[in-house]
Amino acid sequence: MTNQFRPLLIALSVAAAFAAPVAHAENVKVALIETLSGSFAPIGQNQLKSFQMFAETANQQKLAGENTLEFVGFDNKGSPQESLTQLKRVIDQGYRYITQGNGSGVALALIDAVNKHNERNPGKEVVFLNHAAIDPDLTNSKCSFWHFRFDANSDMKMEALTSFMAKDMSIKKVYIIGQNYAHGHQVSRAAKEYLKRKRPDIEIVGDDLHPIGQVKDFSPYIAKINASGADTVITGNWGADLALLIKAGKDANLKANFYTYYGGTTGVPTAMGESGADHVKMVAYWHPNNENFVGKEIVEAYKKKYDDDFYTLATYNIVEMLSRAIKNAKSTDPTKVAYALEGMKFKSLNGENEMRVADHQLQQPLYIATWSKVDGKTVKYDQENTGYGWKTNQKVETYVATQPTSCQMKRPPKPS
Repeated sequence: MTNQFRPLLIALSVAAAFAAPVAHAENVKVALIETLSGSFAPIGQNQLKSFQMFAETANQQKLAGENTLEFVGFDNKGSPQESLTQLKRVIDQGYRYITQGNGSGVALALIDAVNKHNERNPGKEVVFLNHAAIDPDLTNSKCSFWHFRFDANSDMKMEALTSFMAKDMSIKKVYIIGQNYAHGHQVSRAAKEYLKRKRPDIEIVGDDLHPIGQVKDFSPYIAKINASGADTVITGNWGADLALLIKAGKDANLKANFYTYYGGTTGVPTAMGESGADHVKMVAYWHPNNENFVGKEIVEAYKKKYDDDFYTLATYNIVEMLSRAIKNAKSTDPTKVAYALEGMKFKSLNGENEMRVADHQLQQPLYIATWSKVDGKTVKYDQENTGYGWKTNQKVETYVATQPTSCQMKRPPKPS
């Protein structure tokens, strides 16, 4: 059954305000195991604030019935090993739900650890709500009943991006650059594979991987891109690695256009500024200057509350869908809630979403957008007070980006 979209920011209805209390109401604590210190911290901190703002409003609206949600941050320092330490810590503290997203290497470690924990500790299962780790393996060869991904995976995004690029006959030479870990490898593979299928005339003139979070000066990489004659750069970089890459390109007056996954994340808009206008594109599952400015109340409230930009739609979807799953299951038990999440349909800020039963990959529309000057018409909302924001080039319907899955999911017995 489709859950009709109601913005989290509307006031409590009279009915909700006077609803009869339900026995055994619980405070469901969700551990955000994320990078909350170091160069990638601004993104993790932004997402923690997003979760907390939405949880506060969901609790007021009683979206999970009389149960409440609480999101607490645990710093993994960007390390898979530290993430496993934090996972043990939160489990010992009684957490039954975790969320993480910034780094597929971390997610791959967590999904394995959660599977082992749940197998060894029946009745104390943990559910992993993935808000941003997009390695396709997480919902294919590594798929798990206990894992749900709320972002589009990197193959879905590359499908949309390359379909858009294929129509631009001015693109002749492409340079691929990414971070040297699971996500960067997957972006590189998909870019080459999909461009070969859709535009075999395009020449791949470079394919570089660099250490994640360690490069402070990208000028040598920009020099290689310049020397290659590339007219287009594809990158899955995020955080400081994208901001510094864009800045180095700006400083070197690089003329190539950038096609990014994470151009809207903290630090990148400031790095782009005016020089990125009309030269940087992004594939995303939502942005504030969408066709009907859906989510503008959230954008404005977040800006007012935190003097920051809201951009991780998955935080909104997780709070909404987890709340509804708890309410529908009439329980906070992870197994019951996981079954309630499977197949859930939900109208979010970007349109109809569905949590695919086969692999727990959320199916949703995507956008291709270009960094553009605010004009008050198609671009009303800027980022980081730059006077520039994202302008929609194309909304990509769900069926276009949907990918098949090889997932062979093992499910626990369904609770009665």
